[in-house]
Amino acid sequence: MSEVAQHNSKKDCWVVIHGKVYDMTQFAPEHPGGSHIIYSFKGKDGSRIFDTIHTVDIFDKYTDVAPCVGTLDPKDMPKDNGEEKEVKKGEKPPLDFLLNAFEFEQVAKNCLSAPAYAYISSGSDDEVTLRENHSAFGRIWLRPRVMVNVRDIDMNTTIMGYPSSFPVMIAPTALAKLAHPDGEKCYCRGAGNHNIIQVVPTLGSLTVEEITAVRKPNQIHFMQLYVNSDRNKTEKLIRRAEKCGCKALFVTVDAPQMGRREKDMRMKYVPQATNQEDDDQVGNRGGGTANYLSSFIDPSLNWSDIADFQKMTDMAIVIKGIQCAEDAVLAYKHGARGIVVSNHGGRQLDFSRSAIETLPEVMEALKKAGAEGKMEVYIDGGVRRGTDIFKAIALGAKAVLVGRPVIYGAAGYGTEGVTKVLQLLKDEFRTAMMLCGTTKVDDINSTMVSTKSLHHHYVASPNPDMMDYGYQPFSKLKSMGAKIERKPLSPPVPLNFNAYPVGGFMRSVSEKYQAI
Repeated sequence: MSEVAQHNSKKDCWVVIHGKVYDMTQFAPEHPGGSHIIYSFKGKDGSRIFDTIHTVDIFDKYTDVAPCVGTLDPKDMPKDNGEEKEVKKGEKPPLDFLLNAFEFEQVAKNCLSAPAYAYISSGSDDEVTLRENHSAFGRIWLRPRVMVNVRDIDMNTTIMGYPSSFPVMIAPTALAKLAHPDGEKCYCRGAGNHNIIQVVPTLGSLTVEEITAVRKPNQIHFMQLYVNSDRNKTEKLIRRAEKCGCKALFVTVDAPQMGRREKDMRMKYVPQATNQEDDDQVGNRGGGTANYLSSFIDPSLNWSDIADFQKMTDMAIVIKGIQCAEDAVLAYKHGARGIVVSNHGGRQLDFSRSAIETLPEVMEALKKAGAEGKMEVYIDGGVRRGTDIFKAIALGAKAVLVGRPVIYGAAGYGTEGVTKVLQLLKDEFRTAMMLCGTTKVDDINSTMVSTKSLHHHYVASPNPDMMDYGYQPFSKLKSMGAKIERKPLSPPVPLNFNAYPVGGFMRSVSEKYQAI
C-alpha cells in the first residue's frame, strides 16, 4: 500500500478495489456519481464504499479510462473467511422480539446509513402512491366461511410451473449491499430456506453468477431485466442469466425515466466534510442514486421489442410494470407468459394507482380477451401482511412479490432476518386461510373479499406548511448550519383532548403539533 499511497492527488489518483489497483485519474472527473467520491479514496482502499453501489465487473466497461495498473501485495489485503458478515451499526432487539414486517423497518432505519435508508424507503414526489400501495389493502374486507375442516392447510403453489411453498416471490430490488455486506446472497439464502423464488435484479450489488452460486439444490431463480439502449449488452445479460439457470425473464417496462425520489435526491446535497477538496465535477447529483444507476435504460422500449426478447431466449417472458387493463391485454397478445401489475413500489409516477386496485380490472379484461388461465398475473407493492397475500390471491393474482420488507430484514439481521420476515408472512397467510375456511391456495376466490370501498381514495394532499415544516431533509440541513427562515405557525385552537377515550394518544399528537 505504500506505493499506492503516493498516488494521492487529482492529477495522479490510484484507488484499490478488492486487491486490484486502478488508475482513476482520467475517470474521476467523468464519474456519474461525482468525482469527490473517488478523490476521497485516492491512494487508499475504496472497496467498502464501492461494494455498496457496484459489482466488480463494472470495470470491464471502463478499461480505457480506469485501467488496472497492478495487484495489491497479498499481505496488505483484508482477510475474508467466507462467513456471512454482520451489520453492527445501531441498536436492535433480538430477532425473536419482532412480530410483523412493519417492525423490521424500524430496526433497519437504525442500522442503515442515512443515504441508504433514503434510497430504499423513498417514493416519488409527495409519496402518495407509496402510502397508497399498502393503504389500498386496508379497503378490502374479508368474508370468512365457517364450519369448514381446516385441520390440514396446504399453502403450496406453482409459479410458472415451478413449486413454491406459498404464493410469494422475492422482488428484484437494487443495491442489496446498502442493507447488508452480503447483499443479494441474503435474499437467495432466505428464499432457499423457504423454497420460494427469488427474482434476481439487473442492478444488484452482486452479479447473477455470484447470487445463484449460493442457492440450494433445485432452488429456482428468475431474472429481472432493465433493457439497455445497447441491445448487445441486453442480450449478453440474458445469456448470463440462462447460463445460471434462471427460468423466466421479468422485463421491467415502467421506467423509461426514473421518478423524482426527493428523499434520495436530497442526500446528494449534504455538504462535504470540511477537510475534503473542492469538487469541480460532481455529476448529476440532483438526480439521486436512482437516476445515476438507471442512466443506461432504453426509453424507446415498446411492444414490438417483445418479439426480439422471445428470439433471444427460451425463458418465459414476464412483463413487469402493468398499470391498466389495456396494457395487460396487449402483453397477452404479444405473447407474454405473465405480467406483474406494479407501480414500481410507488417510486415512479405519484398518484398512479396501487396494484391491488388495478388487479380486478386486469383480471376482468384478460377474461374477456380469452387469456384466463393462459397467462399468470402477479402483483407487488405494499404487501406487509399475510392477509394482503390472501386478498391478492382472492382477486386473481397467482403470487405476490415482496421487496422492502426483505431488504429491511437483511439490514438488521442478514439472512436470518430475511428468513424471519418470510416466516412471519407465511404464518399470517396460513392463519388467514384457516380463518377464512380455505385449505388450499386454489380454494381462495373473489367471494371471500369485499371490494366495495377499494376505489374510494382519501388522500392527505400536501399543503404549504408540509413543505416548510414537515419536510425532514430541510431540518437536517438546518442542523448542519444552513440558514432557513421559517415563519411561525398560527397557534392551534385549544381542544380538550382528555374528553376522548383515546385522550392520551390525542394529547401526544397535539403536543407534537404544537412543538413543530
